[in-house]
Amino acid sequence: MSDDEADERQAFRAALPRLRVWDTELPAFDPATAPEAPLTLFHRWFVEAVTAGQSEPHAMTLATADADGRPDVRTLLLHDADERGWHFASHATSAKGRQLAGRPWAALGFYWPARGRQIRVRGAVSAAGPVESRADLGVRSTGALASALTGRQSEVLGSTEELARASEAAWERALAEPQAPVPTWTRYVLDADEVEFFQGDARRRHVRLRYRRTATGPATIGADWSRELLWP
Repeated sequence: MSDDEADERQAFRAALPRLRVWDTELPAFDPATAPEAPLTLFHRWFVEAVTAGQSEPHAMTLATADADGRPDVRTLLLHDADERGWHFASHATSAKGRQLAGRPWAALGFYWPARGRQIRVRGAVSAAGPVESRADLGVRSTGALASALTGRQSEVLGSTEELARASEAAWERALAEPQAPVPTWTRYVLDADEVEFFQGDARRRHVRLRYRRTATGPATIGADWSRELLWP
């Protein structure tokens, strides 16, 4: 180990124990007052996170599994949450797209430290059709379209110069052709069968409320749900 590496490790180990979580007054959560369906509570908590000033509350982790069953995870943005489920988008040819094609189940994780809250969502994932997928991209920024046009997500990149050239060309096309087609761009919907709400507590008496779907059907609100508390 070099001296620089040793210094970096020492700095890391000195910083880690000093960190604290939820350096703010945490809200109370009475699970007895929770709504019958998880989507309603998700909407409520999301708005409260925005009101509390949570940075990028729509950012979430997406966990999938590859062909060998090995887990994979990344952070991306939520595009909607409605009766069909939780919506996100990516290229069908990306790592996540290929994994979802082979194993169409996933989990989502939201973490909002401004409220000491996290939400976990699990369920089957389906791909929306080309019309809905194109509409998803159409309402996003020019930068998002340029990034989508660049394509080749998750492929090996030869150099940063190669990326710069491709990105510049994609930006020019996005500005000149705001409705440019991106055939691989796909909107996905996770139809939840399990949703857990976690409310942190300063004395570590965290509240965990899990919803589990007990009836078939894709309606997030209309389905029947059971509710149970979990030990923290």
